[in-house]
Amino acid sequence: MNGPRQNLHRPPVALTIAGSDPSGGAGIQADLKTFSALGVYGTSVITALTAQNTQGVTGIHLVPADFVTEQLRTLIADVRIDAVKIGMLATRETADAVAAFLRETPYDVVVLDPVMVATSGDRLLPEDAVEAIRRLLPLASLITPNLDEAADLLRTRRAADVDGMLEQGRQLIALGARRVLVKGGHLHENAAAVDVFVSPQQEEVLSTPRVDTTNTHGTGCTLSSAIAALRPQRGSWLEAVADAKHWLTDAITAAEVLDVGHGHGPVHHFHRLWTVRPPTV
Repeated sequence: MNGPRQNLHRPPVALTIAGSDPSGGAGIQADLKTFSALGVYGTSVITALTAQNTQGVTGIHLVPADFVTEQLRTLIADVRIDAVKIGMLATRETADAVAAFLRETPYDVVVLDPVMVATSGDRLLPEDAVEAIRRLLPLASLITPNLDEAADLLRTRRAADVDGMLEQGRQLIALGARRVLVKGGHLHENAAAVDVFVSPQQEEVLSTPRVDTTNTHGTGCTLSSAIAALRPQRGSWLEAVADAKHWLTDAITAAEVLDVGHGHGPVHHFHRLWTVRPPTV
């Protein structure tokens, strides 16, 4: 049928700008799974290839910054984008290229996950690229650093408690960020997983039960992409953040059924969609 398109269902379209994870638990792969699970059509621009599994990263092959720009410009010349999630940028040149793209083509929903250290402890961003990430802060609608990343951006020690997280959120706002979600997943001061949301207008402490599991590979990627996916479908940033956090908690809780890898396993992105059936004989 060659007639006009009928807009029977127009899902949001999200773009992830990030690195690839062959194990499927983090990076581009986790972002696309998250978008699909939350009713969003996913597109992607790859910044780096990694050799990694659930136990660690053994190598990184960089995509040249000018080709990252070519991917972006070719994509948006044809495809509408409703939300952008930015993950691993790998180099100063790539971070600056993405910043230039966002200045040329601003979007209302831009979630920046300043990926610097993997769950396994492997450092994914060289020191000379941190300043380029700082330049990106005002171009993002929301940044989602974990405790170590917030400390790196501020050139200080990581927060030791919720009050410290709130203060570092305020300092990141002063540095140019528009909204900040400081993730406290590595803060073990109580039985809850506590994040703090900070903007010039409000501050909120968000708490969910801490899940006792090793299936935490890609949790940062997954949370930031969930926020990007949900923001066009929710009435406020705080609502999108809170719903994404609860969805991620359920995805972590359900991850045991996957049995992927021998290290930090992935979360179950499709926990609401897959039905676990007993094996057939």
